[in-house]
Amino acid sequence: MQNLVLLTSKDRDTLLKLRKGESKFGELVQLISNLTNIYDDIVNLDVDYVIFGVSEDIGVYANYGQTGTYKAWETTLKVLLNIQNNNFTNPKRVLILGHLEYPEAREIVNLKPSKKNITKARALVEDIDKDVTHLVSSIVKAGKTPIIIGGGHNNAYGNIKGLALATNDKVNVINFDAHTDFRAEEGRHSGNGFSYTYAEGFLKNYFIFGLHENYTSDKLYKTLNKVKAIKYNTYESLDIRNELDYNAELERGLTHISPKPYGIEIDCDAIENIPSSAATPCGFSTKQARQFVNYFAKHENASYLHICEAAPTKKTEIKVGKLITYLITDFIRAKA
Repeated sequence: MQNLVLLTSKDRDTLLKLRKGESKFGELVQLISNLTNIYDDIVNLDVDYVIFGVSEDIGVYANYGQTGTYKAWETTLKVLLNIQNNNFTNPKRVLILGHLEYPEAREIVNLKPSKKNITKARALVEDIDKDVTHLVSSIVKAGKTPIIIGGGHNNAYGNIKGLALATNDKVNVINFDAHTDFRAEEGRHSGNGFSYTYAEGFLKNYFIFGLHENYTSDKLYKTLNKVKAIKYNTYESLDIRNELDYNAELERGLTHISPKPYGIEIDCDAIENIPSSAATPCGFSTKQARQFVNYFAKHENASYLHICEAAPTKKTEIKVGKLITYLITDFIRAKA
């Protein structure tokens, strides 16, 4: 794959901060030095999880959003590699593959978002879709669980399609998100990955957890209420008005998605005060996000984790890196 950049031992060693008497996560994770065919190269590896990044914000730009999500992968790697190796983290079960990168295509995000540029960006997102689909499908077919980090929520499309192709069936998704990302099929971008996969027959049941009532259109609410395969709750009904019980809603979400293999989608827009493409001053706490991942990862049909939309700055990269690393390790511990 021409857009896949493997994580080399040299790259890893550059990021590692070793301390006497300690063993770091990054020292014991598995790496691949050469790639010929992703399925053949990982099917016999003694690992359970394959982590890869998507360093792009083209999908966010194509949705007229705040760019910067391409930075999340590198930010996460700096933290993840340097957590402790112990019985709770178990790095030997993890392969860090590398990341998808689009340096030439990304130049478009520096241009004024004119109609022409947006149309071009949406075409570029389709190319990213193909890469993500291929990686996720290959990883699942090889009997491993993908963990996808970074980029915009446009990459949910490739995750869902990849899982569906690998299992040869429609799949389900739970989405921890302030937005539906079920907008019109107007060309691919970060706001319609779920509507496209539903229309194309890859997505069956969809549950949106924590919609923000101020940022979902009346038209979208009507669509959500009309389609039986879609269920949702709102952040306000859970955490502001206390009309719904958080734990009961977790259970309702699991009932809706657990009969089939399902993906866990975490949009950092839903987490309070996390720099993202649509950051919020009022949302779920980091603790709630971690509990959410822990809850849904425990089920045998939990098939991938995707953490997206984080847009770290220099001042916030440690905060973002720690958040995403917590979510990754929570997922691995829960599945184990």
